[in-house]
Amino acid sequence: MTKSILRRRRAVPAATILIAGLALATPACKRRSAGGPTGEEGLAAIVHVADPRTASQLVGGFYAVEANAWRWTAGKFSVVLRLPRNASSKGAILQLKLTIPDAVLAHEKAVTLSGSVNGVPLKPETYTHPGQYTYLRDIAAAQLEGDSAGVDFSVDKTIPPSAADKRELGLIVAEVGFLSK
Repeated sequence: MTKSILRRRRAVPAATILIAGLALATPACKRRSAGGPTGEEGLAAIVHVADPRTASQLVGGFYAVEANAWRWTAGKFSVVLRLPRNASSKGAILQLKLTIPDAVLAHEKAVTLSGSVNGVPLKPETYTHPGQYTYLRDIAAAQLEGDSAGVDFSVDKTIPPSAADKRELGLIVAEVGFLSK
């Protein structure tokens, strides 16, 4: 009887280890085989802001997902992006898909969006009408060294916090990323 108890005790840890190993290996296998948005180093070149797999790349100034599709930003917001292949030799195109809501322009006639990549300022863009826009900027290869880049944005006009909403609201973002040239 003692030998059978010992055998069972030895078998249980081996089975537990096997099951735990399979459980830990499965998500990584699924991620690779599904061809998800992340690259080998775990970062995506294009971030859909509602995708929980890339939420960690939204490093500041983004609020919770709304309508399963977009996020409000604060006046300043930042993201880290994987660089496309050959970006260090060919450069890349930065793309930000955004919406300027009516409420942002309700008291102001215009809002200006500024950006920078790895600390290098980009040409700002001014919006005078509410609607959907795509902010595109050509990024020189000299600005894109390594595997990733920090991208910072700011808007000069925001909706200030109020009793109804304690957040400072800048604009609405659906997607941000680098496109290959």
